[in-house]
Amino acid sequence: MADTLNFNVEIRERTGKGGAREARRNGKVPGVLYGGGEDPVAVNLKLNEVIKGINSGHFLTSTANLVHDGKKQLVIPQAIQLDPVSDMPLHVDLYRVKASQVIAVEVPVHFTNEEEAPGLKKGGSLNIVRFAVELNVRADSIPEALEADLTGLDVGDNVKISDITLPKGAEPTITDRDFTIATIVGKMAEIVEETEEETEAGDVEAINQSDEDGEGDAEGEGEEESKE
Repeated sequence: MADTLNFNVEIRERTGKGGAREARRNGKVPGVLYGGGEDPVAVNLKLNEVIKGINSGHFLTSTANLVHDGKKQLVIPQAIQLDPVSDMPLHVDLYRVKASQVIAVEVPVHFTNEEEAPGLKKGGSLNIVRFAVELNVRADSIPEALEADLTGLDVGDNVKISDITLPKGAEPTITDRDFTIATIVGKMAEIVEETEEETEAGDVEAINQSDEDGEGDAEGEGEEESKE
């Protein structure tokens, strides 16, 4: 599991766009705390802590501690708005959770041992179908990533969700099938495309040659008519 993020917050008395703009002017990131059967609360987060969370690579896929007046509340960031030009955080939505609560969260998939996959050694490529998998998992057991081992996979082989070890008690939100995560594909598609391109080029060349022959015949016919 990834290290738990900590957000030291203060209650934002002034809500709405005016309050959010004021928070940003003061170097804060405005946010809203939802869920847990309680009313929403407007908060301000520290900019450096939010940036640290974003740079961790698992900001939206792990829980965090919300700290206020020395008290901690377990939350999971649900959305973040970034400035389209500077990429600076503009707003954060946080959701209250309990450690034992089962929540749905997307977890990225990491692929390992590519050098041990015969299909890749032959020149095949890894076709990734799902870069992340949504899991129903306890809030205190969210994995940083799922590991897909490519050892021994040849062209035509694939990685299914059943091939991946999940945290205890976790299950994918898709339960009606053993869905595919990735496949090893060969170069057949590339060869077919090259063959089609060569065929088209040959057809164009043949048409151009036919046009040149036709022009020559037309010129000859014109000369014979003028002699008559």
